[in-house]
Amino acid sequence: MKVKRALISVSNKTGLVDFARGLAELGVEIVSTGGTAKTLRGAGVPVVYISDVTGFPEILDGRVKTLHPNVHGGILAMRTEEHLNQLQEHNITPIDLVVVNLYPFRETIAKPNVTLEEAIENIDIGGPTMVRSAAKNHAYVGIVVNPQRYGDVLAVLQEQGELPDKLRLALAREAFAHTASYDTAIANYLGQVTDDEIFRPEFNLSLVKAQDLRYGENPHQKAAFYRDPSVSGPCIANARQLHGKELSYNNILDANSALELVREFTTPSVVIIKHNNPCGTATADNLVVAYQCALEADAVSAYGGIVAVNRILDGETAAQMSKIFLEAIIAPDFTSEALEILTKKANLRLLATGELTEQTKDVLEVRKVNGGLLVQQADRLVLNMDEVKVVTERQPSQEELKELIFAMTVVKHVKSNAIVLGKAGQIIGVGAGQMNRVGSARIAFEQAGEKARGAVLASDAFFPFRDTVDEAAKMGIRAIIQPGGSIRDEESIQACNEHGIAMVFTGMRHFKH
Repeated sequence: MKVKRALISVSNKTGLVDFARGLAELGVEIVSTGGTAKTLRGAGVPVVYISDVTGFPEILDGRVKTLHPNVHGGILAMRTEEHLNQLQEHNITPIDLVVVNLYPFRETIAKPNVTLEEAIENIDIGGPTMVRSAAKNHAYVGIVVNPQRYGDVLAVLQEQGELPDKLRLALAREAFAHTASYDTAIANYLGQVTDDEIFRPEFNLSLVKAQDLRYGENPHQKAAFYRDPSVSGPCIANARQLHGKELSYNNILDANSALELVREFTTPSVVIIKHNNPCGTATADNLVVAYQCALEADAVSAYGGIVAVNRILDGETAAQMSKIFLEAIIAPDFTSEALEILTKKANLRLLATGELTEQTKDVLEVRKVNGGLLVQQADRLVLNMDEVKVVTERQPSQEELKELIFAMTVVKHVKSNAIVLGKAGQIIGVGAGQMNRVGSARIAFEQAGEKARGAVLASDAFFPFRDTVDEAAKMGIRAIIQPGGSIRDEESIQACNEHGIAMVFTGMRHFKH
């Protein structure tokens, strides 16, 4: 299957001229449209305008230019005697290679204040039609939708003079994936602007592979990381890796957890994550103090952990971090002094996210189960002091309320059953993932030790019994925050009253399974 004629019509003109010039040097006739043809002619590449093929001018502001039998007959014709005779009868020349990428719809809707009219105008019609036609007829036609493929395709043509079956099939798969992704972006955008329904009858995802990973959670599991190109803003998928080894599957999970927690705070804050749970979290007037407090919470678990900060990482804090082994550090950015210190550790991964000004618009969480997906809204409740309900005789002080809110913010990010102890802007004990709540509490108390005296306690769900309150009283806890809602709430309230503990209800559970 020699390539004698190519149709080229692209929005993304990266690498276009060199590729087209290479085709022309191989004797390939190039047919092109509008801006693509102008670019190629301007570079001295011989081009046949699409209107010369169709015998009809481009009309309706370019909306109609390739939707014509002379184009699609040339693309869709099988190279059988019957089809070739029909082409000859209608004076249609076969097209052996189609090079098309589509109007920049995603880039358009990513612009601030884009109008629906502007978005609609950037929905490509002729492009996807040509792509799908060529992909369907891949037994005879090559289809290229990705400029990164130009070098491969040209090299094969220069070496073999044709595109082998296996390559045409691979290119067809890429083409259908390209149009599927494009249509998904359009459907999702129109869904957002036409109704307030979050969970529509169909759930469409279109992700792009960011990288192959060495392995998954364990060495025997293959893995890859895919990113959603529609999500902009600071997140792990968009972070720039400045230094260190490639991120692993577990690194990405932990880094995401660290970033999502640290961005909850407006004051200088540090989070240390180990096995997807925060083993240290602290806020302070500056990063170095916050880091020292976060590390102090559980220095043993912090070894080999992942750290996230919500301020540009300075040299003083970096110097402290360099004293222990860490897998990765995530920050909005790094000062030159911090980079000089941290890049001395060859394997330490450094990720810059950009300023954490706001959450991304990615508001849904997706988890795979066998045969389907679970989809839910992300738990991004921001709790305020005036939203809690005091249920005990003792009223918490304003300072205690502030600490209770801090502890509850952290407990949202701890695996259930979750108990968090906080004191003076520092997490001093975490109990995570136990099968009963009092078990989690005892782990948190053991970690905190004597520091628990005068601390506050946060629970991700209600207390089914008073036992956790009684354990808290023994350790000197002075205030508790929990959702409430148990049929035995009165028992817990009574226990708090007996021990002189203040307790507030939020009415909001924070299970994290």
